[in-house]
Amino acid sequence: MTQLNEKPATKPDQFDAIIVGAGFAGLYALYRLRGMGLRVRVLEAGQGIGGTWFWNRYPGARCDVESLEYSYSFSDELQQDWDWPERFSPQADILAYINHVADRFDLRRDIQLESRVVSATFDDAAQRWTVATAAGGEFIAPICVMASGNLSLPRVPSFPGLERFEGRWFHTALWPDQAVDFGGRRVGVIGTGSSGIQLIPEIAGQAGHLDVFQRTANFSLPAHNRPLTREAADSHKRRYTEWREEARRTPFGIAGHPPPQKYAFDDPPEERARVYTSKWGTGGNISFLYAYKDLLVDPEANETASEYVRQRIRSIVRDPATAELLSPRDHPIGTKRLCLDSGYYEVFNRDNVRLVDVRSDPIAEITPEGIRTERTLYPLDDIVFATGFDAMTGALLDIDVRGAGGLSLRDKWAEGPNTYLGLMTAGFPNMFIITGLGSPSVKANMVSAIEQHVDWIADCLGFMARNGLATIAADRDTERNWGRHVNEVAEATLYPLANSWYVGANIPGKPRVFMPYVAGLDKYRAICDQVAADDYPGFTFERHN
Repeated sequence: MTQLNEKPATKPDQFDAIIVGAGFAGLYALYRLRGMGLRVRVLEAGQGIGGTWFWNRYPGARCDVESLEYSYSFSDELQQDWDWPERFSPQADILAYINHVADRFDLRRDIQLESRVVSATFDDAAQRWTVATAAGGEFIAPICVMASGNLSLPRVPSFPGLERFEGRWFHTALWPDQAVDFGGRRVGVIGTGSSGIQLIPEIAGQAGHLDVFQRTANFSLPAHNRPLTREAADSHKRRYTEWREEARRTPFGIAGHPPPQKYAFDDPPEERARVYTSKWGTGGNISFLYAYKDLLVDPEANETASEYVRQRIRSIVRDPATAELLSPRDHPIGTKRLCLDSGYYEVFNRDNVRLVDVRSDPIAEITPEGIRTERTLYPLDDIVFATGFDAMTGALLDIDVRGAGGLSLRDKWAEGPNTYLGLMTAGFPNMFIITGLGSPSVKANMVSAIEQHVDWIADCLGFMARNGLATIAADRDTERNWGRHVNEVAEATLYPLANSWYVGANIPGKPRVFMPYVAGLDKYRAICDQVAADDYPGFTFERHN
């Protein structure tokens, strides 16, 4: 069945719930709420479903959580029937999976594509939301669920002169749906975060010449991706129930990685090196961070892991000056998103690849011919921006959201965003946020975090229905206390030492607030479960007007 497309509306359509976004979060929210008998409409800006995995089609795009974990757990039949071809799935396979889920559970009939939400306004008297789209459609419902994503508002830097560039330019999160041929061309990639690290080896194999413009080096580990054998997949599927239960008891929502029992300095240097070498050879970021129990809280312990990776970089990259530039020294390993790669460092041994250090020689402008730094002009045919997102809050603040009494979300969060449990923000009744700031979200397996949030929201709506309650809102004092708790937990770790998108450091002028909850998805789940068991302290309810 084909999804609905945006059409100019003559009068608002009324539903029980409006969901903004049709990625992993929006689809599962639709499945759960529709299963409760609610009439639901999902509004999606894209021409297809999939959210992040619809838009991020750049070469090399791949998940950094293993496929058998990065998938829904709500249906055992789905788990058993779907076969993942690779250990770490590429974008195309994940998007195929998402479309399969939509078809299997007949979700498309309640999804409206090409419907970019521009505003959401709460009516105090009517106790309902009006959600408006760019095409002029209006949708009314008492419940508004924001499934707009944490990494879904691309950041295109405002370099002067981009409009005059005579070549082609692309953003990794706005990639064309047709393959882009870089064969023989002079290409510049700006950005060496996760997207850039995945993309650069792919372009290097095609381009006549590739300039990589790096401001900040990032730690990356080998993925050691490989095809999933039938034997490995079947073995996992036979134990899926146990695997999922184990994942629920872990900080990252990922099974298969026993928590470490030792501190880094419990082992002598040669044994630490052996442990790190074993983790390096295993592949995956969780495995490496689980080498010792104090890597994210003790600077000296972390430095042993950081220096090990720097040594590996120096052993791979033949040019010592390039290896030094690629070796991070401005943040402890793991305090930024720890990247996975397939041959990233090896790329810089190619004759057609050059690393440009824009920390010492900043980009001044984009000219018609290419990129000019303060000292050098780099002639280019193509520019690729791998510059990331306005993370965590960007997609929400891109919508004009107005809550009780006309309160603007942009105004409320002008000095820094805050929520209670990452699920709601005070002053915005009946507006739920899936994997919002103040929850584990991006510091966990996102699909596990999504399912936990959606299940909590569905249970809360069931509680309200049973008790004749019309609205729920976060209490302001409780919200402030939760925000303090989130930051206190972060301050007990090394995370705040990094200028990362976890604190909004990649967006000029964005208030510096540590946004993810890093105590772990397991501890967070227990807190949320207790709140529900105690009939939702920290939230206020109103009956129907």
